[in-house]
Amino acid sequence: MTEAFTFADGAYNRHSERRVDDAFMDKLWTDTDTRVLLVGGEHVSADADGLVWRSPDDVPDGDRLYLGTVDGTEHAAVLVDRVPDPARALRVAAHDLVTTQARLAVHAVGVAQWHRTHPRCSRCGNPTAVAEGGHVRRCPECGAVHFPRTDPAVIMLITDDEDRALLGRRPDWPEDRFSTLAGFVEPGESLEDAVRRETWEETAIEVGEVSYAASQPWPFPSSLMLGFFGKARTTDVVVDGTETADARWFSREDVRRMTASGELLLPGSVSISRWLIERWYGAPLAGSWR
Repeated sequence: MTEAFTFADGAYNRHSERRVDDAFMDKLWTDTDTRVLLVGGEHVSADADGLVWRSPDDVPDGDRLYLGTVDGTEHAAVLVDRVPDPARALRVAAHDLVTTQARLAVHAVGVAQWHRTHPRCSRCGNPTAVAEGGHVRRCPECGAVHFPRTDPAVIMLITDDEDRALLGRRPDWPEDRFSTLAGFVEPGESLEDAVRRETWEETAIEVGEVSYAASQPWPFPSSLMLGFFGKARTTDVVVDGTETADARWFSREDVRRMTASGELLLPGSVSISRWLIERWYGAPLAGSWR
């Protein structure tokens, strides 16, 4: 059984207090021991062996981001339009990264995505300037201060009285690919109510008891996945046809047999969805996609 999932472990010291220390930031970008990652959209400097780090004197111009300290070494990132080779999409590279490297990369990509989509002040519309180690944008016109955005999304494994699991398939997925249900939290809504609403909207299944399981940063582009288990009050599935093309109840025997035969593909270990499914199943499973 998967005990952890990508981006959910490998903590490091972000030293947020250093972001406003001008002397430290100046030294950071002149110290050849600083390790710098190039980031562009969802891509990072990486090859089959992991992340490719550079020294500050070997990076192109771009917005600068302070990540934090790992084993006494400072880590940072430079945000570019396009990462030169070697470059890999983080979703792909994540399979080959050790936990702390994955956390550094997801931190960098998450902030980079925010900078890319929020270059102007949401109050007055003027261009903003990067500040505080890349974790703030300030408007020079109206003085507004903007912080990186994270959108909460629930992802849930729903089970019925027979302990079957409800898995769904999106319209753009192959017919053998299934996963847990998920959706964004709406304003004024609790996480538990979001689990119930999203399940009902996608499958017409009523959910009662909801329990929190774990969370996972997911910067594609700016989500925090909040994992839950839920108990169904009803079992008749009616899919919405928009977000979910198919949804079914699977027993453990169904999952064992169908993953072994290749009839059922589940999310890979990068996603918390896989962790939720294997927690319910109680053992590692075959059959996944990247």
